[in-house]
Formats: sequence, structure tokens, C-alpha cells
Amino acid sequence: MNIALLGTGAMGFPMARRLCEAGHAVHVWNRSRAKAERLGPFGATVHGTPASAVRGADIVITMLESGSVVEDVLFNQGAAQAMKRGTLLIDMASIQPREARDHAARLGDYGVSHLDAPVSGGTGGAEAGTLVIMAGGKPADFERARPVFAVFGRATHVGPHGTGQLTKLANQMIVGVTIGAVAEALLLCQRGGADMGRVKEAITGGFADSRILQVHGQRMVDRDFTPRARMTVQLKDLRNALATAEEVGFDAPVTALFEQLYADGVEHGLADLDHAGLFVEFASRNGME
Repeated sequence: MNIALLGTGAMGFPMARRLCEAGHAVHVWNRSRAKAERLGPFGATVHGTPASAVRGADIVITMLESGSVVEDVLFNQGAAQAMKRGTLLIDMASIQPREARDHAARLGDYGVSHLDAPVSGGTGGAEAGTLVIMAGGKPADFERARPVFAVFGRATHVGPHGTGQLTKLANQMIVGVTIGAVAEALLLCQRGGADMGRVKEAITGGFADSRILQVHGQRMVDRDFTPRARMTVQLKDLRNALATAEEVGFDAPVTALFEQLYADGVEHGLADLDHAGLFVEFASRNGME
């Protein structure tokens, strides 16, 4: 297929590379052109504008920073207008559900179909092709996107436009809260004289075991807060979840608490740490290293 991918940063680069390796004709654009040019050796065609990249594409994938950036690229920088009728736009960025619904309606005016399909799995999942993809939109468009999704990982159709983003917010709520629970529990054990690494080992396999305990808990044990997903990204997702909860009249007290905790961490200089860096915020509150 002729595929355009807009946004070749930490996630978009390995995803575009995998599309090239799968034999697709791939056209790429990024605001910082140098990041897109890294894909040249893999066979991608690099473009200077998003409109140029999407012209003639069967499928367009966006992997951009936020809903406002997606809107700007699509409707202000001319990408929507440049797409041929019948193109399928797959927005794989994490944005608010209302933004996804709005984009779908506006793209429909140009004869362009839309799926909101955010992902979970981080850069490691993008490189390995093991991303979890949560897709909202029409079932026929999801079926059309299956061959592309198969390059990236495992996709599930969860409902109409906006529900992919809603599912991603649920994912991020669980991730953010669980990171906090793991950090608090491990620090309590350290304060009480236990070895955090042994505590993590002891819990493994019990009811408290989780992917978060294994991955982020190990980062805490190792004091490795090199960013995979930054504190600021986790905070953005929690704020998007709270905004969506308010829109639908839902009280989310646990998410509200953790939004404040991550905000405190960012305010205290932890913005560029991995989201497991909430551990550092909790340690600081307790006068621990």
C-alpha cells in the first residue's frame, strides 16, 4: 500500500521503519526534517510538508504530540485538503475523545475516513511490533486497516469514533495509578528495612503482580528513570481523562489525586524523568534518597 506517516519521533520512527520493512511504499514528514530523513536508508520518501506526504496515499497515519497539533497539521497545514477522497486517516496519537470525534466529522467533509487508534507499549513495543492498539471508528474502516495494524501489533475495535481514545485514557489511568501504588509500597518497605529488589521478587506471581510491577518496579529498584514515557506525558493523559470525565458527568477521585501528584513531581523538576519517576517525588516527600 501507499502509506504516509506524519510524525517520526520516538514512536513514529520505528513504526515507519516497520512499514518500510513490510514492503509498503512509505512517505514521511516530521516538523524537524532530520528525524524524517533517518528513514531514507530504509526506503521511505521524505517530504517537506504534510500535504506533500499525504498526496496520493491510500492510508495516512498520524503519530503527533497532541490533539491541537493533529488539528493544525490536518486542517491548517493542508493535509486534509491534499488527501484524495477515499483515503483512510488513522490517528495513532493520544488525544481527547472529543477531539477525535471532531476530526472524524471534519475529515468526512473531504471524503476521508477516520479511525482513532492510540497505542500502548512504548518505544519497545513500536520497535518489536508488539503494540496494543485501541481503535474507534466504523467497523469497515477497521477491517481495511487490519494489514497495517498487523505490522505494529495487536488491534481491537472498541466502538465508534472517540472510543479508541477513551480506551487509551482508561489505560493511562490504570498505568499512572499503579505506578504510584508500586512506588509507595516499595518505598514503605525500604523505610522499614526490607530490600526493595527482594520485595519485588517476593510479590511476583501473587495477586499484586502486574506488568507495571515488573517493568516500572524494576526501574525503581535500579533507580533508572531514563524517559520512555515522560512524567509530562503521563500528566497530560491524566488531565485528558479528567476533562473527559467532566464532559460526561463522571466523578474520578482517584485520577484527580494522581493528577495532582504527577503535577507536583513536574513542578519539583522531574518533568523529563520516566513516569516511574513518581517514585522520586514520593521519596523526596519522605526525606529518602
